[in-house]
Amino acid sequence: MDKSYLIALSLVLGGCASQPAMVERQVGQFDLKLGTAPARSMAQGLVQPTTASTFRGGVDLTHDSGLYVGQWAPSIGLLEDTQLELNSYIGYAQPRLDDRPGYELGVIRYSFPEIEAWNREEYYAGFNLGSSRLGGALSSSLGRTDSTLFLELGSLWPLDVGVRVKYASHSMDSPMYYPGGSVRVFDDWSLNLSRRLLGVQMDFSYTDSSLRGAQCGVYSGQNAYCEGFMMLKAERSFF
Repeated sequence: MDKSYLIALSLVLGGCASQPAMVERQVGQFDLKLGTAPARSMAQGLVQPTTASTFRGGVDLTHDSGLYVGQWAPSIGLLEDTQLELNSYIGYAQPRLDDRPGYELGVIRYSFPEIEAWNREEYYAGFNLGSSRLGGALSSSLGRTDSTLFLELGSLWPLDVGVRVKYASHSMDSPMYYPGGSVRVFDDWSLNLSRRLLGVQMDFSYTDSSLRGAQCGVYSGQNAYCEGFMMLKAERSFF
């Protein structure tokens, strides 16, 4: 697809709206969505185009068979220190029916026409059965490969606790150096537990990685922190 057309499409869809907007139309056997927010969360929530700029937009087209294709521009590069980004994706999804699991697979390409070295592809797949979900993704960019495994279990008896686990492995083509050594491969992971108790939503999370001390100077994984970090959150709605 011509690059100038992609830029024009992003301008038309993104505009400068301060609030997300979505237009949805049924066109024969296709469901068409145009909007200023990502139209879907892919692979059971494992992969989702980011929302980064005021000027953004996207188009999503889904066939009755489950095949879908779309493009999302989280930034069209109009503001200072921003770059044009185009996320193009194609996939196939089937919902869960009775005792048969639902599944989804596809690929998303993150393109930066002004800085091609940032381009990367991410392949994803996911399954869901009942309230449990399993997903995996493989991301390939210049000099780096990332793989992620995601598992979410429904409320577990007898404590009625929801469990979510994510594990990722990161491999670099060239070593990343820190004072005293270098790193080419590292892993990180996260555990989330949730339970509703007396009207209060309780959430516990723990994140960690295989890096320690000075090695954390080169950390670039999925967690906000390199070494072990725990957080407990309690939330209650009064209205």
